Amino acid sequence: MADLDAIDTAILRILQADARRTNRDVAAAVGVSATTALERTRSLRRRGIIRGARLEVDLPALGRGVQALIAVRIRPPSRERVDAFRRWAIELPETIGLFVVTGAEDFLLHVAVPDNEALYAFVIDKLTERAEVADVRTSVVFEHVRPAVIEPVAPER
Repeated sequence: MADLDAIDTAILRILQADARRTNRDVAAAVGVSATTALERTRSLRRRGIIRGARLEVDLPALGRGVQALIAVRIRPPSRERVDAFRRWAIELPETIGLFVVTGAEDFLLHVAVPDNEALYAFVIDKLTERAEVADVRTSVVFEHVRPAVIEPVAPER
């Protein structure tokens, strides 16, 4: 686990809420000099704690108003089949997230499509046409809620 102090944690909290904030704004919000804020931010990047910044888009505005989580089971299971499916699925334009999981399924696909007809076509015409796909279970997403900030785990005392 990364060694984060209160300043690192405050910088992470601020940048997660708005990654476009200037270094000067971050420094002022944390109560440190701009040089200290910059050094700390660079250290967080170097240590791999900050891995980048992403732009969040409005999926319905992009014509992708329907989201779904699709559980996929691969049979017979093998590293080659799992790796091949993963490479294929992440390249699909409908895919916005992919989880490799344990349990009854091997994958959870998070997709965003224009409508229910497109979702049906995706499942029937793309997923179930693959020979290694043994089973799919689709759940339509009504709402995707995520916290604005993910706090580091507090060290045990």
